[in-house]
Amino acid sequence: MSQRAKRYLRRRGFVVGLLTLGLLYVPVTVVGTQEAVVVNFSQEKDPIPDGWELSQTAGTPELALVPDGGTQALKLRSNSSSFSLNKELEIDLTKTPYLEWQWKVTELPKGGDFRKSATDDQAAQLYVVLYWGTFKKQVIAYIWDSTAPVGTTEKISPPIPFMAVHAVVVRSGDKKLGKWVTETRNVVEDYKKLFGSKVKEVQAIRIQINSQHTKSEAESYWRSVRFKAQP
Repeated sequence: MSQRAKRYLRRRGFVVGLLTLGLLYVPVTVVGTQEAVVVNFSQEKDPIPDGWELSQTAGTPELALVPDGGTQALKLRSNSSSFSLNKELEIDLTKTPYLEWQWKVTELPKGGDFRKSATDDQAAQLYVVLYWGTFKKQVIAYIWDSTAPVGTTEKISPPIPFMAVHAVVVRSGDKKLGKWVTETRNVVEDYKKLFGSKVKEVQAIRIQINSQHTKSEAESYWRSVRFKAQP
C-alpha cells in the first residue's frame, strides 16, 4: 500500500477497521425470516460483545455499558480520539432490506463537518459494508453530523482500488440532542440511489465515534442494530 493510501486511512479512520474484519465472526441472531439482530446492548454483558472487534485510530477509546431509561445502553465518548466497534456478518438483503438502529447523541464535536477533512468528526456513525465482488467492498456511512444538513450525501473515494464509500447525513446538529432516536433505512434503495445498482448482501457493520480533527469532545449512546423485512 502506498504512503498516500496509508495517510488517507489514518485520516478517515473508518476504513482501517473494515480491512481487518473477519477475525471474530459470530452469526447474527435470526428471528424467523422477519428480523436479524446485529446487536442489542440492553442484553450484553460486555461493551465489546462476542464477535465484535475494537479498532482504535487516535487517542484512547472510552466505552462502557451504562444504565439508561430503565434498561442498558452502550456509551461512547471521544476526547480528541477516534475508535470503533466492528462486526463481520452475513445479511441477506433480499429477505431483510431494512436497517433499524437506536442512537442518542449527547455531545457533538464542535465545528464537525464531514465535508472537510479538517473537521471530519461525528458523534455517531454507522457503516454498512456491502458485497461488490471478490476483495471489493462498497460502504454506506449513516452519520449524525454537527453541521452538514440532513439528506446530504457525498462520495468518498479512497486511494485504494477495492473500496468505495458514500456518506449519508441522517441527523444533523442539536435538534434531537439528548433524545433517543430510532432510525430506519431501506439499504437496498439507498444503495441503488448511491451506487446505481442492486445489492443482495451485507458483509459487516461498524459503529464509530471521532473528534480528533476538531480537537473537541463527543458523546453518543447505542441501544440496538437490526435488519428487518418490514419498516
